[in-house]
Amino acid sequence: MPLVMQKHEMPEQDANVRRNNFDEVALGYTEELALAEANRCLHCKVPHCRKGCPVDIDIPAFIAKIKEGDFEGANAKIKEASSLPAICERICPQENQDEKYCVMGIKGKPVGIGRLERFVADYCMQNCEEKIEKTVKDDAQKVAIIGSGSAGLACAGDLAKKGYQVTIFEALHTAGGVLSYGIPEFRLPKDKVVKPEIDNLRKMGVKIEVNSVVGKLFTVDELMQEFNFDAVFIATGAGLPHFMNIPGENLNGVYSSNEFLTRCNLMKAYRFPEYATPINVGKKVAVVGGGNVAMDSARTALRLGAEKVYIVYRRSEKELPARREEVEHAKQEGIEFKLLNNPVAILGDEKGYVKAIRCIKMKLGEPDASGRRRPVEISNSEFDIDVDTVVIAIGQGSNPLIQSTTLDMQTNKRGNIIADEETGKTTKEGVFAGGDIVTGAATVILAMGAGKKLLKLLMNI
Repeated sequence: MPLVMQKHEMPEQDANVRRNNFDEVALGYTEELALAEANRCLHCKVPHCRKGCPVDIDIPAFIAKIKEGDFEGANAKIKEASSLPAICERICPQENQDEKYCVMGIKGKPVGIGRLERFVADYCMQNCEEKIEKTVKDDAQKVAIIGSGSAGLACAGDLAKKGYQVTIFEALHTAGGVLSYGIPEFRLPKDKVVKPEIDNLRKMGVKIEVNSVVGKLFTVDELMQEFNFDAVFIATGAGLPHFMNIPGENLNGVYSSNEFLTRCNLMKAYRFPEYATPINVGKKVAVVGGGNVAMDSARTALRLGAEKVYIVYRRSEKELPARREEVEHAKQEGIEFKLLNNPVAILGDEKGYVKAIRCIKMKLGEPDASGRRRPVEISNSEFDIDVDTVVIAIGQGSNPLIQSTTLDMQTNKRGNIIADEETGKTTKEGVFAGGDIVTGAATVILAMGAGKKLLKLLMNI
């Protein structure tokens, strides 16, 4: 059989249809497509793809199971390393990780590893009665995990498999962290994917305490001294929004991406009035930023009824940090990209509502510390874009609550917790940290990798 050099395309909703609904865009492989894509794998003697996977999934082994038609076996093989397969394969940048090292990508397109993982996870969720047994032992050591995002959930899953008593403390009313409040339904369905994955952890014996704000209800020290936890893992993520500090950011109609997406995703504003959370999206929306969160915000605004949505980004398309797939989906749905433009002010009307965003044109200079060409203002090039809503999506920082109430734990100048890169150990005895609270805003799969690194060290406590 001749090699198929091109990756089999992922079935998707038509762009003109999906821009009007919150249903998942990518529909997933059929069995036929999954088998065809699996047969593209060369099963290299030295599987370079594995070195690109932050959670070290045995990629050749699970693909071999797919070739055999043993989808349950493939799922079991994936779950040896990943507690959240259906989640991370929807939202993780495989093109920069495992697929980046696929030998097939040298002369053609890499094997669709992420697409195959998603197929397996979805197939088993829909067709198999997976029996999840309690693995937590009542006499085992106790570990508290602060935050139920990807790093916290990954850590909880690995510890529970080894029998540890794990309690997750989540500040919000629903577990999942950014998986629940940040990533839109059309990329990551909550009831279909996120909730079942979290429920599986509960079946293993993991306790999840919602509405539990560590740093307010109790401190890290109290968790260890009064609640007798043997170790604490801080995985609170990066949820503090950044703003540009330009005139007009306090006008009505200006949102941080955090608020905008949380209202829509976690508080179900997209199903108003079924859910009592309103969200005011005008006819014209400007989203400032070029990352995945900016794409999510722009595409969400479109689905909420905006007639025109702009992405305003100060560099060129080449420098956009968002996944290429997300950029293409946004373009297909009609999002207009205002590249090489940077906001300098937000203008309001006499009632204090947004009426326009003022931008200045940019050009690219020499590369900066990030390796990307530095944007430089073009003098006297300001212009206005008429909008009635602005979403600021230029990044997030760490919430200082835990750090401010844990005085003997060191942080860096950005407020991130200082932790050993390999183990997650902080400067405070018995306390570990991982994910975005250490690295700054990153990807879900990297946060999961951070959560997994702790297991060996925790086992020696």
